[in-house]
Amino acid sequence: MPIRSGGELINDAKRRIREVAAADVREMQARGQPVVYLDVREQNEWNLGRLPRATFLPRGTLETTIEQRVPRDATIVVYCASGNRSALAADTLQQMGYRDVASMAGGFRAWVEGGGDVEG
Repeated sequence: MPIRSGGELINDAKRRIREVAAADVREMQARGQPVVYLDVREQNEWNLGRLPRATFLPRGTLETTIEQRVPRDATIVVYCASGNRSALAADTLQQMGYRDVASMAGGFRAWVEGGGDVEG
């Protein structure tokens, strides 16, 4: 098996998933769409603030806990700090049979920079 860098793995995942802009996610929230906003950051990042109505599920426990918390037919927008961990998480969710999954491009940083509301 060829040796791959972390950046290569992230870029490969981004080619297999759908990314949505933070502005599109703000519109989803404004419309009240039934979406699971899945925060895959670490606890200390979550404590600093998060998207309104977000669900906390750190990337390190995703595969072992997602099935108990989120149904496979849910619409899911995954986010992290910058959009890299969420791309990997979205790719994993798709491999697990979740079909309506997207990663928020630019992550929580793009959300805050775009004027998104922050809870916490």
